[in-house]
Amino acid sequence: MRSFDVPVLGAIAVVWHQGRVILVQRGKAPSKGMWGFPGGHVELGETAMEAAVRELAEETGVTARAVEYLTSFDIILRGEDGGIQRQYHLAAVLCEYLGGAPVPADDAAAAEWLQAEGLETAGLPLLDNVTDVALMAQARWRGLST
Repeated sequence: MRSFDVPVLGAIAVVWHQGRVILVQRGKAPSKGMWGFPGGHVELGETAMEAAVRELAEETGVTARAVEYLTSFDIILRGEDGGIQRQYHLAAVLCEYLGGAPVPADDAAAAEWLQAEGLETAGLPLLDNVTDVALMAQARWRGLST
């Protein structure tokens, strides 16, 4: 069995701060040029919460504390022939911003704070679920602060 014949566990860092989330533009395949949350593969012996914080720091230089699992979802990438090329299960981790300004690094071509509301009309090519997850984070932070 080849390593890409099985689903891959990944984690994304959903950092909520002052009405905004950090998004990165992917600099490499898959999804080169698309915007989404910082994240990547969960390494052996690492939790998805740890991976989200690590990937955030590697891709943006921002530090954060993992608060809780927000949601999870599947991404199935298909080739032109309809065959499955890769499959990911992503754990979205809600993170509390600690410090740093987002600067693209590792495999990110760009990194910025963006308003959660209005992402779908911001004119950026967004990965699946980005807007929904951003709004979920907004609702969850409101619930945590009351």
